[in-house]
Amino acid sequence: MTSKPRKQIHLAAHFPGVNNTTVWADPASKSQVEFASFEHLARTAERGLFDFFFLAEGLRLREHLGRVHDLDVVGRPDTFTVLNAVAAVTERLGLAGTINSTYNEPFELAKQFAALDHLSGGRAAWNVVTSSDAFTGENFRRGGYLEHGARYQRAAEVVEATRKLWDSWPTDALVIDRTRGVFAREIPETSYRSPQFDIRSPFVVPPSPQRHPVLLQAGDSDEGREFGAKTADAIFTAHGTLEAGQRFYADIKGRLAKYGRTPEELLVFPAATFVLGDSAAEAHERARHIRYQQVSPATAIAFLEQVWGRELSGYDPDGPLPDVEPDPATEITRGRVRHTKDPLAVARAWRERAEADDLSIRELVIEVTARQQFVGTPAEVADQIDHYVQSDAADGFILVPHLTPGGLDEFVDKVVPELQDRGSFRTAYTGTTLRDHLGLRHPRHRTVTEGARAS
Repeated sequence: MTSKPRKQIHLAAHFPGVNNTTVWADPASKSQVEFASFEHLARTAERGLFDFFFLAEGLRLREHLGRVHDLDVVGRPDTFTVLNAVAAVTERLGLAGTINSTYNEPFELAKQFAALDHLSGGRAAWNVVTSSDAFTGENFRRGGYLEHGARYQRAAEVVEATRKLWDSWPTDALVIDRTRGVFAREIPETSYRSPQFDIRSPFVVPPSPQRHPVLLQAGDSDEGREFGAKTADAIFTAHGTLEAGQRFYADIKGRLAKYGRTPEELLVFPAATFVLGDSAAEAHERARHIRYQQVSPATAIAFLEQVWGRELSGYDPDGPLPDVEPDPATEITRGRVRHTKDPLAVARAWRERAEADDLSIRELVIEVTARQQFVGTPAEVADQIDHYVQSDAADGFILVPHLTPGGLDEFVDKVVPELQDRGSFRTAYTGTTLRDHLGLRHPRHRTVTEGARAS
């Protein structure tokens, strides 16, 4: 019987930045805005032969109880500025930026990503996200008025329009005939009309090395999954456990056929953290210490306040959950929060979990905020990652170190060689573009009339 071919693992490096994984108070943590930090992580990822460097973006600083949340105080540099700078200090590493489709215009996005793809030699990727948050929308003319379904409709139109612009130049458009004085053939006008856009102009950038930068998507709702199945080259997901990962993997891959796509045309990347040790016991003790760094007493109370809708500073983080019920009508945190479900239902579920496992407030928050984590010796972590990929729970992982910028160093030095020894990870880059790294085809040139919407 022929054995199943060994899948090759794809890896990406998430710049920790501003999230609840970052341990900014650790003495080993450095700046999250100075270029040296971005450069260090990117160079480390490239040394480890990673597929791409992933940069998140926030459009407004979160506020909690009327003050800016501590994790956001470091600020959020502009994505394109950082990625273009990183392109200059790397050679093969893909460069993925999170850019919001709700507040940005297709022509500008097409130009910015085409420029990044040119400057990097074909390494650009766009993580397409949406927003219906009116708090964030206050920073933009468009505002936060889009309902959940409407924001995916807009995202679909934005992606369709940008692809139309990227496709508008023929492959042989540039003639550069110095004798005849002809630089380019005639560039067709791009015409795109939809409920939200009316674009009529020749595009301003020649075809980039990938023609279409790689598209990532992170929505997990049914609308988000459909959008990803139809549109994305890769999915960034939070489904970390083996069983949950396998269910998501099967679901998203199963949606592709209706769009004329094969399973190989969409890669699944869960986010994951890792902790290494010389022994399993040492690794688990380090992991426990890191989780208590990530969830300080003050952080535990603040997280609980998001759900309870009440100021809870009088409660002991090492004591039981509050005896009062949540106030669903009160908004404690403005900006992105992790729990948007019915707070009364969330509180009931948390009480049951805390009582069953005898958990304090801080211990409970540590449990409910955990993401997929690989813990053990380098060989054990390599085995865990390989098992997930070979078991079709993922095609690879976007690794989120807990320290900026040196948190990836140990993984590259110790785990990557283990994966290579198993035959599951490359020993050299075999292509120059991000599409080459990911095994994705380069889009063929379509004429400007193919797939056009009726005017």
